[in-house]
Amino acid sequence: MSQQINLFNPIFLKQKKIFTALPMAEALGIVVAGALLLNWYAAQRVADLQREADEGKAMLAAREQRLVKANVQFAPRSSDPKLAAELADAQAELKALHDVSSVLQGGALGNTNGYAEYFRAFSRQNVSGLWLPGVTIGAAGNDIGVQGRAMQATLIPNYIARLTAERVMHGKTFASLDIARPDAVAPAPAAMPVTAAPAAPVTSPFVEFSLQSTAVQEAAK
Repeated sequence: MSQQINLFNPIFLKQKKIFTALPMAEALGIVVAGALLLNWYAAQRVADLQREADEGKAMLAAREQRLVKANVQFAPRSSDPKLAAELADAQAELKALHDVSSVLQGGALGNTNGYAEYFRAFSRQNVSGLWLPGVTIGAAGNDIGVQGRAMQATLIPNYIARLTAERVMHGKTFASLDIARPDAVAPAPAAMPVTAAPAAPVTSPFVEFSLQSTAVQEAAK
């Protein structure tokens, strides 16, 4: 009777070496190179941060120096009684000027622009056959008197309407109007008989009129 005996043992096989000296050296070199690169980058970053911190410190120091100089230059000063009194007087004078300006603008003193515009209005309303021997303006323009003459009485109403249409005459009206035809003075003869009858009065070729105005409240616009 025969019998087979297996003399194969795996431990006697040649083992394949995976981690040899060269691959391990290459891997170690890569790790060292990576560590060096990471260390260099960290050093550069730290240097940048340190430079920014130094610049910030220098800027802060410069601002602190400027602040110290400003505090020294603009240090609070004790109040001067004389200067305070002058300031109070100036403020009181300024308030008085404002009050005067308000009164003038409010029209409480009447006309503050003079009478030139009134006379311009009279000169613009030039009517043929009508003339003005006299014009009076008083009470800051509130009282206006006109003495005129006209060849015809019908010219007077038209003249009054045109005159009151002037801007400076707004708010004023003529309260009274008197129209009369004066008697003309006839020359005396050289010798008049005693028995002669008195001559009839000679009427003037023109009429005289007189206007007097009073101020009224102008209608609200």
